[in-house]
Amino acid sequence: MLLIPSIDLRGGHCVRLLKGEFRAETVYDVDPRELLERYADAGVRWLHLVDLDGARDGTPGNRDLIRQMTAQQRIRIQLGGGLRTRASIDEALQAGVSRAVIGSAAVEDPQLLRDCLADYGPERICLAIDVRVDAAGIPRVRTRGWVEEHALSLWELLQSFADTGLRHVLCTDIERDGALGGPGFDLYAEAQRRFPTIAWQASGGVRSVADLQRLDSMGLAAAISGKALLEGRISMEELQPYLRDA
Repeated sequence: MLLIPSIDLRGGHCVRLLKGEFRAETVYDVDPRELLERYADAGVRWLHLVDLDGARDGTPGNRDLIRQMTAQQRIRIQLGGGLRTRASIDEALQAGVSRAVIGSAAVEDPQLLRDCLADYGPERICLAIDVRVDAAGIPRVRTRGWVEEHALSLWELLQSFADTGLRHVLCTDIERDGALGGPGFDLYAEAQRRFPTIAWQASGGVRSVADLQRLDSMGLAAAISGKALLEGRISMEELQPYLRDA
């Protein structure tokens, strides 16, 4: 399993939200470009970069900063947040982003995801699905920076793309995001069972190397971690087994 550090950008700063709430924001005193270099020095091969302004407002923000971070050649970047039009996806990929993450747009305009998969191939496109598990245990899809909830379940959304060759899916358990309470292991176990050919990326709740070991044993392709790394809860030495290229 690959560990992919996450850097969330808002207003040019490195931040983390608690359970997707923009009002519950922690700003970290580190330049995002310096943090990228720190991860590169540790051997990180992939970085998950999130434009939170774009996720909330629907149009890419932090453009200059993202362009600077993409220009370096040390880490491949998976970029999400605000990529809701073909023009914004094309711009990101042509600017050097290795993989574009399509979230809300895939729910609101499924043909966009289909066209991008057909034109760019499954390795350069990732579907990001943010969910909240309801009282019945069903993961319900949320969009637009986690603000809008849909009746659509994670399983129904994925089934609708079963004929596309979709490979990379990043699933964020919103209730666990930024809370350091542990990943939604049951959610990812069910996801693996239902869709075993998907390369799942688990996001939300990673707090220790033990969490990474358990996700790895479940057969997940990757795990995203932001807060635990920023706060030094997992050392770079502990991460080494999970930094292989992918």
